[in-house]
Amino acid sequence: MSSSNPIQTGLLAYGMSGQLFQAPFVAAHPAFAFRAVVERTRKQARQRYPDAISYDAVDALLADEAIELVIVNTPNDSHVALARQALQAGKHVLLEKPVATSVAELMELYALARARNRQLLAYQNRRWDSDFQSVREVVASGQLGRLVEVTFRFDRHKLPLHHKLFKEEPETPGSGLLFDLGPHVLDQALSLFGRPEHVRRTLGQFRPGSRVADYFQLQLHYPQGPLVTVAGGLVIPQPLPSFVLHGTHGSFLKPRADVQEAQLNDAMSPLDAAYGLEPAELAGQLTVVAADGQRRTSSVAAPKGDYMGLFEAVYQSLRHGAPYPITEEQLLWQLRALTEPDDAWALDGVNQ
Repeated sequence: MSSSNPIQTGLLAYGMSGQLFQAPFVAAHPAFAFRAVVERTRKQARQRYPDAISYDAVDALLADEAIELVIVNTPNDSHVALARQALQAGKHVLLEKPVATSVAELMELYALARARNRQLLAYQNRRWDSDFQSVREVVASGQLGRLVEVTFRFDRHKLPLHHKLFKEEPETPGSGLLFDLGPHVLDQALSLFGRPEHVRRTLGQFRPGSRVADYFQLQLHYPQGPLVTVAGGLVIPQPLPSFVLHGTHGSFLKPRADVQEAQLNDAMSPLDAAYGLEPAELAGQLTVVAADGQRRTSSVAAPKGDYMGLFEAVYQSLRHGAPYPITEEQLLWQLRALTEPDDAWALDGVNQ
């Protein structure tokens, strides 16, 4: 299928995120056209996308009247300012995580988008990971019964400080692991369980010389349960299962198994038949307790992971007015969890 009116799209950067998580999908989805990218120094994009225009600066790309959608995929501390600039230029915006570093910033961006009759859409691609899709299916099946305890983890072992120094400076908005991996696991949890009553947060600094959080744990409390914990760390030599769910009738354990990032790093096309298929040996383990007390454990194969689902949702929203699955209220909850822990959330108008 091809589109007679493709969404002319510009990327504000062509670093790792642009190369792996955005450009391949914009180029492959028939409803999009990869029109332009900002590359201040090294001009790499046209080696793979010869028809793409390489602009030297953001202002030049935003002045391109043909561009309808701008993907803000720059460093965390620039997200709000560049999203604001793109909206003011009359563009729709697909905004990388974190979408902001405060609730006030995000509310300002949404107000501007409404005033300009443009859409502000969040790029939360991990909803389309194969492992999380497997979790979602198991929860929806009801086999676990009433959920009691849920843990989502995103663990790595990376002792050296990041070579991009802004990621390691506490004065830089959005620095540290809480704003790097926290939005991923929070978005997954909030998309499943909704708004918590309150959040408790623990942060840690464990790498030699670290000045920013390289460990986080957030406990999301729901009046009727479950107790949901999301966590991540950079000093985890042997990761635990990334998804652990316990309910009155069963448990589900799943490692982080999505292969999309590795495949994209190897230049596999999202249209390849093998794309997004995780190894069978990484299947989740479902244990169900029968009425007679007998336990049965089985492997649960994950569905195909596919970030193309996010771009399909963007297309449906921009061209057909379909509700975008990553909602404004979910993003506000996410930012409250990141920046306003330990508070009861029934006190003001931000709850939506």
